[in-house]
Amino acid sequence: MTRQPLEGLRILALEHYGAGPYGTQLLAELGATVVKIEAPSMGGDISRVTGFYKLGDGDSQFFQTFSRSKKSVSLELKTPEGRAQFEALVQDADAVVNNLRGDQPGKLKVTYGDLKAINPRIVTAHLSAYGRNNSRETWPGYDYLMQAEAGFMTVTGEPDAPPTRFGLSMVDFMTGAVWALGIVSGVLSARATGEGCEIDVSLFDVALHQTSYPAVWAMNEGYDTGRLPRGAHPSIAPSQLVRTLDGWGFLMCQTEKFWTLLCELTGRDDLPRDARFATIADRRRNIGELTSILDVMFAERTSADWLALLAGKVPFSPVLDLQGALDNPFVAEVGMRDIIDHPDRPGGLHMLASPIKVDGERAVGVRGPKLGEDTDTFLPRTKARSLAI
Repeated sequence: MTRQPLEGLRILALEHYGAGPYGTQLLAELGATVVKIEAPSMGGDISRVTGFYKLGDGDSQFFQTFSRSKKSVSLELKTPEGRAQFEALVQDADAVVNNLRGDQPGKLKVTYGDLKAINPRIVTAHLSAYGRNNSRETWPGYDYLMQAEAGFMTVTGEPDAPPTRFGLSMVDFMTGAVWALGIVSGVLSARATGEGCEIDVSLFDVALHQTSYPAVWAMNEGYDTGRLPRGAHPSIAPSQLVRTLDGWGFLMCQTEKFWTLLCELTGRDDLPRDARFATIADRRRNIGELTSILDVMFAERTSADWLALLAGKVPFSPVLDLQGALDNPFVAEVGMRDIIDHPDRPGGLHMLASPIKVDGERAVGVRGPKLGEDTDTFLPRTKARSLAI
């Protein structure tokens, strides 16, 4: 990436596991210097030992997924020496961020109130499960719990199935992305005014916010979108899974234009004239009968054949397994796969590239740091050695 929009931004991160590191990695790959403050007595970020596949001592493929392009400083924040070193780092930082339990920032004295005397322009950003200064601030919490309590599991999956979670930790990822936006917004304000601020984001708040228009319908009309067969859209039809000759596809006729084009391209000009399917509302009301017709029609060709026929005209996608998704030629075309150099992985480590392009370029993949790898760079050499013991 020739231009790094966040170059010169320095962030001190007290982070573990997924949501927080995901958010700061987005910033690091846009040029921010993200310094992970890791306690050697605790083995650093717990994600260093998380998951199935380890990469040498204190490293894992899980860790690399969330901490590329960052720095690592070994520092025991709870010791007097470590605290002094941390406060020295705060003097030159733009933000101090953490994804600790809601009551921990106050206990560790990493709030804006604790740090503003050291650096009035500092932004402190907190990501927690349920937020701070409320009845749940001491509660631990994770993505799947939020999916359960925010209603995700009752709008996901088939109607007769048990409550179903997303296959991925989307609440973590969305919260990390929202948090990153909050951090950058706070820094912009601090640079303009000379005064820092405090940013708070929680998994619960973001999860609830993601319920979006179904939540508005529920609050105003008492309408429960529930779960429809084939993962169908709650108000538009046909917008759902369809059976193909060799598997499944997802068809999305979100407008009358797409429905008309589908019927033309498949030689089913009779369908728009059928009173049951004349409008989106009619098709939604008669979704069962329409699904039966679509299944017969789509079963005549493979998913790949349907993609070739409908591509660029009617929104359609084959349903791929994860390996198929990664091997998709379009992924290679747009450069969403990367190989990063790693000392414990001869030939490099295959990764997903940054989803953000600047001037048409993605950030070059850079491995996450070894525990304490950058301590001497950011701390005085003699003190750094004593803290790392």
